[in-house]
Amino acid sequence: MNFDLTDEQLLIQQTAREFALAELADGVIERDEKKIWPAEGIKKLGELGFMGMMVDPKWNGGGMDTISYSIAIEEIARIDASASVVMSVNNSLVCYLLESFASDFIKENYLSKLTTGEKLGAFSLSEPQSGSDASNMKTIAKKVGDDYVVSGTKNWVTSGINCDYVILFAVTKQGIGHKGVSAFVVDKEWEGFSCGKPENKLGIRASDTCELYFDNVKIPKENLIGEEGMGFKIALATLDGGRIGIAAQALGIAQASLDASISYSKERIQFGKPISANQGIQFKLADMAMEIEASRLIIRQAAYLKDKHLNFGPMASMAKVYASETAMKASTNCVQIHGGNGYMRETGVERLMRDAKITQIYEGTSEIQRVVIARGLLN
Repeated sequence: MNFDLTDEQLLIQQTAREFALAELADGVIERDEKKIWPAEGIKKLGELGFMGMMVDPKWNGGGMDTISYSIAIEEIARIDASASVVMSVNNSLVCYLLESFASDFIKENYLSKLTTGEKLGAFSLSEPQSGSDASNMKTIAKKVGDDYVVSGTKNWVTSGINCDYVILFAVTKQGIGHKGVSAFVVDKEWEGFSCGKPENKLGIRASDTCELYFDNVKIPKENLIGEEGMGFKIALATLDGGRIGIAAQALGIAQASLDASISYSKERIQFGKPISANQGIQFKLADMAMEIEASRLIIRQAAYLKDKHLNFGPMASMAKVYASETAMKASTNCVQIHGGNGYMRETGVERLMRDAKITQIYEGTSEIQRVVIARGLLN
């Protein structure tokens, strides 16, 4: 068993870390406060090859492994969780899905542009009445001639406002539950497509989240992904991989919390000595470090299983639950260690706590992940 990173993985880690510090750190608090989309940063991530990292070079991708991808996400999230989720969705939910399930026509016309950052993708599964119960959707795609006409509403769509293409899940055959769901790729410029206002979120405020509206949007038959009725299986398979990305995002937030806590505890003097000399602070730091290292190992094991084409779903769920709960605990302790200063927005650490919370919710709540894990144990 070898825990060493390869030379290529170390280079990716260094590149992502240097990019995040040079291009994303400046202005991160203001972008969060004012909900400013990190347009320049996302563009440069594409230029670095970080928007289609795992895709075959045939489709302009980086051809990298999932471990490399998780390392890059961690480093970006360490500085700006909002930018990291945009990167994660484009890689894990959009590019991975299209490469795995779409036709060569779709790969040529859509995937090859998403991998370079020329275009940006979004993933729309949830609806106002269907979150964890994702199959309970009401968006309908009716077959009209050789094409489909779609009407309905999707919500909580990351990058919905700033994306170019959307992976859409809709019902093509009613009355048979998830077996009637199909997947499509939709161009936002098509008539009848519109976006709602950006949601006013607790965290990751610089990444946009919105509702999407489909009013008789005509989708060419060529834009069906896979076959009719395959949509729900495609969604679940895709989300398994997406959870590795969100786990890596949570890990980056947790690591940033530990870094800030160590630095501040050495500088803050109370009762004539740095607070890092107090055992109560030391125990918090020790717990954070242990849980962060454990999270990192689980994430890399899930990524390893995925790269080996083994059953990685339960391990990806374990990674997401453990890393997201670690991020929430680490960021809360970080604020506590900073005391009153941690509660002030100017220090930036309260943002870590707000950003951490969503990692326990999106791409499958912690409760749903425990269901997945239990099924893996009992089947």
